[in-house]
Amino acid sequence: MTKLILSTGNIVSGGPSIIRKPGAYRSNLELTNSLRSNFLAAQQDYAPEDDVESAADEEGIPDANGTSNGANGLSPAETEHAASNKLAPEFFWTAREGDVIFVPRIDWSAAGLQEEATQYDITVKIFFLPNTSPAERSQYAKEALDLVLKELQVLEINLLVVSFPGMSFEGDCSWEADKQNAHQGNDEEEFATWPAIEDLQRRRLVKKLGIAEFGSEKLGRFLKRVQIRPSVNQINIKNCCDVPPPLIKLAKAEGIELLVHSDTTDILSKGTLRELLGPGLQGAGILADPGSETSKGLKGELTPQWVVKYTAVVRDRGVIENKGYFASAGLAE
Repeated sequence: MTKLILSTGNIVSGGPSIIRKPGAYRSNLELTNSLRSNFLAAQQDYAPEDDVESAADEEGIPDANGTSNGANGLSPAETEHAASNKLAPEFFWTAREGDVIFVPRIDWSAAGLQEEATQYDITVKIFFLPNTSPAERSQYAKEALDLVLKELQVLEINLLVVSFPGMSFEGDCSWEADKQNAHQGNDEEEFATWPAIEDLQRRRLVKKLGIAEFGSEKLGRFLKRVQIRPSVNQINIKNCCDVPPPLIKLAKAEGIELLVHSDTTDILSKGTLRELLGPGLQGAGILADPGSETSKGLKGELTPQWVVKYTAVVRDRGVIENKGYFASAGLAE
């Protein structure tokens, strides 16, 4: 099984931006548009020219760790292969480390925040996607957080929010939305996943834990069975206008902060992922065309595993300095 790690880089352009209230820009569109933009930028940065070796030498192309393998940052075999293919082969802007392919390649030497870590409020939200088991989620949570810590060059984050699949607030009114929410998701899988999340806090990688889209009934059941309680509950009320009164009452009694957000739980579908990486007009050309025997690229069944969103806010100025996404997918070749 090959793992693909997709990244947007820092999507805050033109310097830090002022924090604004959640708007209509859905997180799934922000993710896909930002990935496409980062793919295109990397393809342009690493695209081979007629003389691949001299061009790469001038640019100092790094390997996956941000260091050079040779004068041009590519092994002799890679340089020879590149010279024979002038269509910017995928490895020029991606990087492989064992069974993991980074799309695009990441220059970790350029990672980090501008100020000391203590000057930031760092929030990370992991989206567990459908058809993933609690055991897999335990691994995914660690993978995702490790990438964010490496990207921001910090040892700890302030808040980790967990989004489980199949959860929402939808209905004609807040009471109806809260009632429907009580039967969404999968309680047993959510309970089985949580100990791995608690462990991240015990290891002092996370200061506070949070959940998303838990109505009053689900939250009540959840609190009775977990050891470390969430401090935050994020809810998206775009379809029901108001926070359900029963949820307000329970959260107040249990000391849980309710935060409104505009993220979507269906943040990365299998179809969208294949379109992003495929050979089409909107694709990155990483995957081969399954309908063509001569198409170049990776072949196999592609399955999205998780998405993580991170935001670093300069605490005393209230501005977002760094924001981005990582996403993971498995490729069964």
